[in-house]
Amino acid sequence: MMAGLTVNAELLRRVLVGFIREEVQKIGVRRAVLGLSGGIDSALVAYLAAEALGAENVYACTMPYRTSNPESEAHARLIAEDLGINYQVIEITPMIDAYFQQFPDASNMRRGNKMARERMTILYDHSAAHGALVLGTSNKTELLLGYGTLFGDMASALNAIGDIYKTQVWQLSEAMGVPREVIEKKPSADLWAGQTDEQELGFTYREVDELLYWMVDHRCNRHELLDKGFAATFIDTVSAKVQNSHFKRRMPVIAKVSNRTIDRDFRYSRDWGK
Repeated sequence: MMAGLTVNAELLRRVLVGFIREEVQKIGVRRAVLGLSGGIDSALVAYLAAEALGAENVYACTMPYRTSNPESEAHARLIAEDLGINYQVIEITPMIDAYFQQFPDASNMRRGNKMARERMTILYDHSAAHGALVLGTSNKTELLLGYGTLFGDMASALNAIGDIYKTQVWQLSEAMGVPREVIEKKPSADLWAGQTDEQELGFTYREVDELLYWMVDHRCNRHELLDKGFAATFIDTVSAKVQNSHFKRRMPVIAKVSNRTIDRDFRYSRDWGK
């Protein structure tokens, strides 16, 4: 692994645990809720949240569809039991199938988007039920590539891992004792049978993280990336994904017609009086 992507795991752990604790408590709540898929990203967030807030204050929901891999639920349960957090399985098949009875020819993409957004509505319902904030589980690689569903798995009140690449998620997960079977399995959104992230993307996370590191963190242009040995087609493919998914990484654009516009000139009311 290239040096730039190697993390100081103990320092990163303290920073992210502190981030969760501070950001949750400054809102005036003490609890958090997350979707626990059985994958590495949500597993890491669960470990960070349990350390930050105490296991009794973390609520995890696993929300399988009928085509979901049973291994995903088994791994989610393993994580929940290891941490001692609150855990519930909520089947989404009835809701999804009821909707797509009206649209039987819907593509896998439409079905996957609907599943992701259905899961997020459940998490926000549990957020209201428990007085908890929803924790995001999208890493930096996914956010830059737009590999996620807007207002679905990309939605959250706060995201502790959104600025660390997938390869760094693996490193921190190792340091925090996430089970080996979760760390070593192929990343998958589990949207349909046999689906894997890297197969769908067309490249591995380790390959793209190196490119994104130079492209984003060091602002290298196309010529500089070519000089570093990256293939032109790879650079162009990834660049297009980053550019075309920018709308997913920002709040809805508000037309500015006043002196102080929300999310542009007026952003900090949460911290008033603190």
